Amino acid sequence: MSVTSVDKDFDSLTLTLTADFAAPAEKVWQLWADPRRLERWWGPPTYPATVEHHDLTPGGEVTYFMTGPEGDKHRGWWRVTSVAPPTSLEFTDGFADEEGTPSPTMPTTTVSVRLTRRGDGTRMEIRSAFATREQMEQLVTMGMEEGLKQAVGQMDDLLAD
Repeated sequence: MSVTSVDKDFDSLTLTLTADFAAPAEKVWQLWADPRRLERWWGPPTYPATVEHHDLTPGGEVTYFMTGPEGDKHRGWWRVTSVAPPTSLEFTDGFADEEGTPSPTMPTTTVSVRLTRRGDGTRMEIRSAFATREQMEQLVTMGMEEGLKQAVGQMDDLLAD
């Protein structure tokens, strides 16, 4: 598995996942930029994603749902704030209700993705920033750390294709 570390920093209200891949940044970038590739890893293996809308431009939106083992659907959205292919992406990530409307009762996170050359491959850092300690604790308790590790762990097979 390419995930090398996950750092939870409750003082700075961040969760940072680092992964190293034996692939160039352009190829790793395509796992974010191509909605069909994104849905093959965005979500743990038991909660595969279906991307409904994918506009990876500043001001654009990505909407998706994950389907659980019992057929239950969990919707989410991104609001893209910054894109610099193939090295960085920033977005706000949140939950949505059954109709796809952003949930006012669930926390959102600000996500920064950085891809940097590392030897013959690429280091990817995904940093999620939280507004409050309570929101961070809520999402960590819901399994965010393990879910992210499992999701990113699926990238190696996709990069080998």
